[in-house]
Amino acid sequence: MKCPYCGFTESKVIDSRPTDEFTSIRRRRECLKCQKRFTTYEKLEAISLVVVKKDQSRQPYDRGKVLKGIITACEKRPISLAQMEQIADDIESELYQSMSREFDSTLIGEKVMEKLKALDEVAYVRFASVYKSFDNVDTFMQELQELKNDR
Repeated sequence: MKCPYCGFTESKVIDSRPTDEFTSIRRRRECLKCQKRFTTYEKLEAISLVVVKKDQSRQPYDRGKVLKGIITACEKRPISLAQMEQIADDIESELYQSMSREFDSTLIGEKVMEKLKALDEVAYVRFASVYKSFDNVDTFMQELQELKNDR
């Protein structure tokens, strides 16, 4: 590890502990040349996921896009940011735990709808209206009727 103060490449680890979320390890280091201390974080290298869009183009999975869609659907609803982030985390976790590294965008959308349906019906309908591209009131009403019947 290169010292941020003098650029020397050798240091010793003074303290090592997991972060609060247990997603990385925080290490306090001391430069062997200038004796100044600095902190580094060690993180597991993420496996890249690829999303296959409806037009068959491929792009890297972006948790931010999923979260943005959830936040938009939950706007002005009694749902905390922590709950929305948990949905995004759960979906990402499910994707990483599967054996595949490529996923259809429709699968991700279905997962979001499933989680929103369990959390808040209004947020679910909002997300579904964009995701399913409701083109008229009849399609919208049909979705509402299905939701009502599922109760």
